[in-house]
Amino acid sequence: MSEQTYTVTGMTCEHCVRSVTEEIGEIDGVTGVVVDLPTGKVTVTSSKELDVADVRGAVKEAGYELTA
Repeated sequence: MSEQTYTVTGMTCEHCVRSVTEEIGEIDGVTGVVVDLPTGKVTVTSSKELDVADVRGAVKEAGYELTA
């Protein structure tokens, strides 16, 4: 198991949280996504190490930006 934390900008509501959660959740190997809306922190649990480019792409697809 691997756990990584990222910062996503642009999220303002629960719809934003759902969109980001759904897109990241579609990445192969992801087993859990926890979004903290006030801080923009997104913690991703996966069965393998994820490529940050995949996470960045999923966040972009949801309409937001991965900053860290």
